[in-house]
Amino acid sequence: MTQNKVILVSGLSGAGKTSSMAVLEDLGYHCIDRFPAMLLEHLVDEVNELKDARFSNLALSVSATDFNAFYHAFKAVDCELIVLFLDASKEQLLLRYKYNRRNHPLIVANLANSLEEAIDYEIDEFSLIKSNATIIIDTTFLSQQKLSSRIERFFKMEGKDSSLSISFISFGYRKGLPMDADLVIDVRFLTNPYWEDSLRSKSGNDPEVYNFVLNDPRTQEFIVQFEAYLNYTLGLYKEQSKHHLTVAIGCTGGQHRSVSITNYLFDTYRKEYTVYKDHRDAVEEYV
Repeated sequence: MTQNKVILVSGLSGAGKTSSMAVLEDLGYHCIDRFPAMLLEHLVDEVNELKDARFSNLALSVSATDFNAFYHAFKAVDCELIVLFLDASKEQLLLRYKYNRRNHPLIVANLANSLEEAIDYEIDEFSLIKSNATIIIDTTFLSQQKLSSRIERFFKMEGKDSSLSISFISFGYRKGLPMDADLVIDVRFLTNPYWEDSLRSKSGNDPEVYNFVLNDPRTQEFIVQFEAYLNYTLGLYKEQSKHHLTVAIGCTGGQHRSVSITNYLFDTYRKEYTVYKDHRDAVEEYV
């Protein structure tokens, strides 16, 4: 018998909760925003009894205030409970609110006197929820299209396969760390194609750069060591019934070494796992 699925969608205001709920609704989930906590017992009964088929795949947008009540209520239910946390940098949230000229919910509720104070308050309030999240998506550098794509990857209902999936993300340290990474691997010690004039304007999506990086003996030794570590980690994640692992590979600019290693890992692990990749700071897509 297929297990019911309940997704608790939470995160910082302005980080993409509304957009994520819209994508989940398009995927076929029964989405409810701001369900009253005082009626939670009745909702749990609906999920338990499943008289209405809509509640077999349920997505709930939950605030920091109500999160614990929803989390513990559904923990006691025979369902697959997933916590999706939407995150973004403080600087990006400030820009989004100023660009859209919207008031932060905490300012409207008279719980904060300024936008910066409101964001700081939420970051503190959500810290425990974030640490217990099943899946974290950092939307700082994500377009609406890329956010939708990630939600679809994680929650598409075709086949309803709940096995472990992996995202490999290349990035440049110049633009900061991806906040949704579970593992961050620094490959700046590898030989840098940037210093080869013929390769400088290319990226790890180009065969010349990819082969330059992968054929280096230092890279080959790194791959042997890293794959052993990653395989061990993946085994433990599966034992703990984790849904997703995000591995971020970083070099200085996010164009050459990190892209090449990410492409290699994607091609290697796609044979056994559901695997995704994203070159955060590189322009062209590798084929």
